[in-house]
Amino acid sequence: MNFDRKQVTDAQLLDLYKRILKPRLIEEKMLILIRQGKVSKWFSGIGQEAISVGLTAVLDSDEYILPMHRNLGVFTGRNIPLYRLFSQWQGKANGFTKGRDRSFHFGTQEYKIIGMISHLGPQLGVADGIALANKLKQNGKVTAVFTGEGATSEGDFHEALNVASVWELPVLFIIENNGYGLSTPTNEQYRCENLADKGIGYGIESHIIDGNNILEVYNQLTDLVASMRKNPRPVLLEFKTFRMRGHEEASGTKYVPQELMDMWHKKDPVDNFRAYLKAEGILTEDYDEALRAELKKEIDENYKKASAEPAIAANLDEELNDVYKSYDFEAVNHNGSTENIRMIDAISQGLKQSMERHDNLVIMGQDIADYGGVFKITDGFVKVFGKDRVRNTPICESAIISAGMGLSINGYKAVVEMQFGDFVSTGFNPIVNYLAKVHYRWQENADVVVRMPCGAGVQAGPFHSQTNEAWFTKTPGLKVVYPAFPYDAKGLLATAINDPNPVMFFEHKALYRSMYQDVPTDYYTLPFGKASLLRDGQDVTIISFGAGVHWALETLDKHPDISADVLDLRTLQPLDTEAIFTSVKKTGRAIILQEDSLFGGVASDISAMIMEQCFEYLDAPVQRVGSLESAIPFTKALEDQYLPKQRFETALQELMAY
Repeated sequence: MNFDRKQVTDAQLLDLYKRILKPRLIEEKMLILIRQGKVSKWFSGIGQEAISVGLTAVLDSDEYILPMHRNLGVFTGRNIPLYRLFSQWQGKANGFTKGRDRSFHFGTQEYKIIGMISHLGPQLGVADGIALANKLKQNGKVTAVFTGEGATSEGDFHEALNVASVWELPVLFIIENNGYGLSTPTNEQYRCENLADKGIGYGIESHIIDGNNILEVYNQLTDLVASMRKNPRPVLLEFKTFRMRGHEEASGTKYVPQELMDMWHKKDPVDNFRAYLKAEGILTEDYDEALRAELKKEIDENYKKASAEPAIAANLDEELNDVYKSYDFEAVNHNGSTENIRMIDAISQGLKQSMERHDNLVIMGQDIADYGGVFKITDGFVKVFGKDRVRNTPICESAIISAGMGLSINGYKAVVEMQFGDFVSTGFNPIVNYLAKVHYRWQENADVVVRMPCGAGVQAGPFHSQTNEAWFTKTPGLKVVYPAFPYDAKGLLATAINDPNPVMFFEHKALYRSMYQDVPTDYYTLPFGKASLLRDGQDVTIISFGAGVHWALETLDKHPDISADVLDLRTLQPLDTEAIFTSVKKTGRAIILQEDSLFGGVASDISAMIMEQCFEYLDAPVQRVGSLESAIPFTKALEDQYLPKQRFETALQELMAY
């Protein structure tokens, strides 16, 4: 291995040696603990420490790094107290996840490290969002994100590179090509000669670096980072390296040919750098032994400190309270001046007034800038707020939702518009596995609103008509809002943007231009978790949301003899169970109407809760009404048959006759 120190001083060389030796010695300690049965799992980075160490030595301490399992040098390089790392690995309270997540699945704002999730890909889009925030701040900061050669096959990798290229984001995309995705060799993963070549298709500068040569890593990164700070842009780096242990310790390395292990053993980054420093007279044997003794003492003392911590005791209240970031609703009352506007106008007005109120709010979506969105909700926004804050996106829902998470991490609010709510399926993973879980895992919040134009009744067919709220009400950590009226839509959208938690905001397309209401002209908010009692009756409780509310009201208008409470839920998570139970206990009958297909929907859970909490008050079985168990058809006759409006009328009459 050839080392070229260039302008690196002796002191810097010794500092790099200390930086690379420390994670190696920790790893050796962990392997002993594994064999002793004191640690259950470990993902070793032995053999590829130079990459993490070199990067962390180059970046400023306030520049974000998004590492993976084998990047222990990032954590030690940021000087996280070792006892906290040992506590994290043992699931103790002084770790970073309160025992809720393991190993390196955590982040810390204090040290500007944002941890991975097992799905790998989303963190690349998160890095885009962090870098976008830096670009908007014009602070000259660089963001670095790690991935492995295996994850370069994921769609998130390609989406994130494309977004970073189009938006010229200062992101270092770091591929640690260590030869194997678990046991699958690279020749079974991709056909290009080098992964760095993938940057060409996205117009991204790319480089190949010897990931085992600490000086090559350090010097090239020093030059690149300095250049990126002056000329913000994405750079793709492929580090050729190797992991000398298994994917994790239980995996072993039997699938690796011995000659390959022998070859990479000769390229050990720590041993080679030590030999170079000794040959140059920079590192003496006495200093090396003293340094090792010092580091081992620090490791042992911190391990003992963490081991002495008591095991975490389960606390039910704390567990449930940490699912969401606490938020005290800020009631903002309107001035009384109103105008009669459509639902689409109310949403547009609420979004615009929120943009005025929050100068750190960024809207992202397909065709939302000059074109104003396919429904024209953001029409004219670019002229007022500019393209930095009203951003057209490539067609890549996953990366953009992840970028919303990155914006939130770096001090911004994000609204992401799904062009149609159906398309959220291509961004499902970051919503349910990143946004929804991040506060519970390590107390970071996701200040992201995902707008969901949804619903049938406009003959748009199977891919533009779904109302898929049940996908998200099932997921702890998300809030789900589904207004039926313009007044509610405007006030609830303002609250959704104020709320620091992730919110899925459903907007029924059929109501956009058909539903008018007197709506306050100025900014106001409405609380989550409060249903609206639209009609007061004695004989039956009708529970619905979205377009179903209007179907219920129309049905009652045809049957004035039915005296009904009509509850518009408005928000599905949190759900106003108190209003539901109070009404059912009064009327003795309940019928729940949803537009979604029936099985597994919101109506099923509400029905079960009523049976559990109000059984002795019921005079008839709880009824559920939903759409057919099929995809949504295109033609009007088939769509009318699919939707539950007519079946609701029949079910309501049957319930009253029970």
